[in-house]
Amino acid sequence: MCFTRKTSCVRRRFSEFIWLRQKLQENALLMELPDLPRKNPFFSLNNSNQVNQRMKGLQHFLEVILQNPLVLSDSCLHLFLQSQLSVVQMEACAAGRTHYSVAQAIQNCGGGMQRFRSQEDLPELAQDCCDSDCESTSSSGLGLSCDIDVPHAD
Repeated sequence: MCFTRKTSCVRRRFSEFIWLRQKLQENALLMELPDLPRKNPFFSLNNSNQVNQRMKGLQHFLEVILQNPLVLSDSCLHLFLQSQLSVVQMEACAAGRTHYSVAQAIQNCGGGMQRFRSQEDLPELAQDCCDSDCESTSSSGLGLSCDIDVPHAD
């Protein structure tokens, strides 16, 4: 499977990176994946140095795994980088337990930052998303937002 978008910009929580790493490790048993930055029990969103260090570590993690052809076909990776689906929704979609495919989820839910808008925007966004299974929620946690060049279909 090729990435359908030339670049990808998503916001993800640290816990979602942990989930992605676990899924990739399960699907590529013999391959050693890079570590995520250490979880700091004293992490503070108010400490810009800590935030920047974590973001750099997460960026490095993504850059390294995107260089490995063994994980590039993983549906969880595609959903993680190209949709705004939650972990539960990504798992269901990757396992074929939704009425939409991975490609449809990426095409229909990947455009915006639905999960990080205000509560007032939720009813409008729910209609714009791929289907009724694709919920929009707000979050105040740290996410990684970056543009990453990914292999794509021409």
